[in-house]
Amino acid sequence: MTRTTLLPLLLPCAALLAACASSPAPHGQVKGAEASSREMGQSDSNRVATLAMRANLDSLYLLMSKLYRRNPVEWKKTATTREEAEKKVRDAIEQRQPWPELQGKRDIAAMTLALAPDFKGDRVAAFIDATADMIIVAHGNKIEFFLVDGLDAQHLYNAARNVEIAAWVLASRRNASGAPLLLSDEIGGDVRNLSFEREFGKIVGRLDLMAEFSTERYRRAGISYVQNLLGGSFLQFLPVR
Repeated sequence: MTRTTLLPLLLPCAALLAACASSPAPHGQVKGAEASSREMGQSDSNRVATLAMRANLDSLYLLMSKLYRRNPVEWKKTATTREEAEKKVRDAIEQRQPWPELQGKRDIAAMTLALAPDFKGDRVAAFIDATADMIIVAHGNKIEFFLVDGLDAQHLYNAARNVEIAAWVLASRRNASGAPLLLSDEIGGDVRNLSFEREFGKIVGRLDLMAEFSTERYRRAGISYVQNLLGGSFLQFLPVR
């Protein structure tokens, strides 16, 4: 086939590619939460903390679902279906009920037990529940925040480091037989799945941002007070008649 005969065939393809380049595939859009009367008792910082907490819990629930899919033997220890196992863990977290297999331990002590090589229970449930509990404890044992609530920036910072440590342990520690504690990210051959690492990274990023935001809040309150004083004295319109 000559170049002359190819040209009529290539032109439509080029036009199609150009159209695709100028019209990127949709990637969704940001969606705000529905308004609630409870927001009347929240400052802007309370609302940000509440939204960040909900996003972190949702990330943990997503990680739980992905871990159960890669490690089906775990959910079979506590439920008859994966969906049932996920619901049990979510209910325990949202209702602040201790996970039975964690022997009454909480936050970092519970995380240590869940990641112990000799742990025999549902490791996915124990790990997700313990990590959620640690994050909630770092927020003053609250999931939703109001005007009377405050956050400790150092506790939030420490929670971010704990999630980093947990992600590293999950990826590197082996049980007595030499197998990973849980199958998660996978890199090898043509397979490259780092979705677990990305989701852990989102949680760490939110916690670090909230820690920095908490330290800024009180400093900015002082600056705003001074700005209001200066505004009252120097930034008023002058009479013209």
